[in-house]
Amino acid sequence: MPTECNSEKFGFARVGGRQVVAGFDGGRISTDAGGLLLGSTDRAINLVGRFAGCFTDHRSAALIEHEVETLILQRVVGLALGYEDLNDHDELRHDPIMAVLSGKLEAGRKGCAAVAGKSTLNRLELSRPEPTRYHKISSDGVAIEALLVDLFLEAHRCPPKQIILDLDATDDPLHGEQEGRFFHGYYGNYCYLPLYIFCGRHLLVSKLRRSDIDGAAGAVEEVERVIGQIRRRWPRVRILLRADSGFARDELMAWCEANRVDFLFGLARNARLVGEIETELAEAAEQSGRTGKPARRFRELRYATLKSWSRERRVVAKAEWTGDKANPRFVVTSLAPAEAGARHLYEEIYCARGDMENRIKECQLDLFADRTSAHTMRANQLRLWFASMAYVLLCALRRIGLAATQFAKASCATIRLKLLKIGALVQTSVRRIKIAMASACPYQREFAHAHACLAAAAR
Repeated sequence: MPTECNSEKFGFARVGGRQVVAGFDGGRISTDAGGLLLGSTDRAINLVGRFAGCFTDHRSAALIEHEVETLILQRVVGLALGYEDLNDHDELRHDPIMAVLSGKLEAGRKGCAAVAGKSTLNRLELSRPEPTRYHKISSDGVAIEALLVDLFLEAHRCPPKQIILDLDATDDPLHGEQEGRFFHGYYGNYCYLPLYIFCGRHLLVSKLRRSDIDGAAGAVEEVERVIGQIRRRWPRVRILLRADSGFARDELMAWCEANRVDFLFGLARNARLVGEIETELAEAAEQSGRTGKPARRFRELRYATLKSWSRERRVVAKAEWTGDKANPRFVVTSLAPAEAGARHLYEEIYCARGDMENRIKECQLDLFADRTSAHTMRANQLRLWFASMAYVLLCALRRIGLAATQFAKASCATIRLKLLKIGALVQTSVRRIKIAMASACPYQREFAHAHACLAAAAR
């Protein structure tokens, strides 16, 4: 049960000759009234219901208080609202807005709250493919992975002519003795090495992996699964894979060439490649010395490694001189010169992949995808999927409800801070639940616009 409010008053500096006092006696007040928009977003895309459908509940129906769908909603919405820790839910379970979102104001059992606490949610996160005596909710990882791609496909009214899938691996630092933890020399810490695939802002893959592997390990299998699912819905779409040099592996490029998929990958420089552009580097150095500004030249060549590649491929070289040193860069691609010239290919197409790193930061910093502190990789993978679903939910809010507002390109953290964290007094009567939000909220117009758009999308 929630603790009784302390009637103690706290005095502060006087204002205009008046005393300033504060106390925790406001009653049923929530700081998350904007979370109602997340509920409307879920009704528009049906994320929580389908995510819950990836779990099987083997508990006795007569003995449970909280349905799986309620648990899923609570965890996903809690992450979207900024509650990263399961311990937060021992207080959040008494929040009236969370109760409204879950569709139940009061618990059926005496002594319970409307939504679950940390222990029940912990058992959900520790669910296994097969139920056990103490973990009776099982999860289907294959279904969860397919759902992420389905949500991406459904976000488009019409099939696009071409899509670009960005692949990247990043570090997920670990600070305990988690299963699968290894020291990674490049990142300089113990970590996991999750694989992400995005299409623009849309998240399609978040795969947790050990870090004692090549960055591209498993990429072919994930790409084959995702592209197969996309092509079953959009058989004519043209697909370009884009990634840094960590994915320039013959196995992945050969798969693309055999399956009508274009690719554009960074290519690690070596002495042979740099030797091919000595003339261009000299020209760039001369121009930079004359103008005092960075200079660059581009050159195309056919290139194959001595052993690891099965064939020659088109390579575009950027011969750049900046400051007092050379800065050569290379990319390998299946795109023909007629489709994209060297400069355009590098500057306009390849360099645009940097935006994907902002998406990973949103997932890890704003939605806590790096909170992988459970002991097993299985539980940490499920935590990563919960964070991914919270990201997808906020992206849907941004896409559907905020497209014509100042938040159309805002980060998840900005949307949370300015549109979801709204103080409100919750009043419950026989006929209605009145949520009186702060009159001084500066984003009332954006809230009203989002509400109207989401209501129309849910029809």
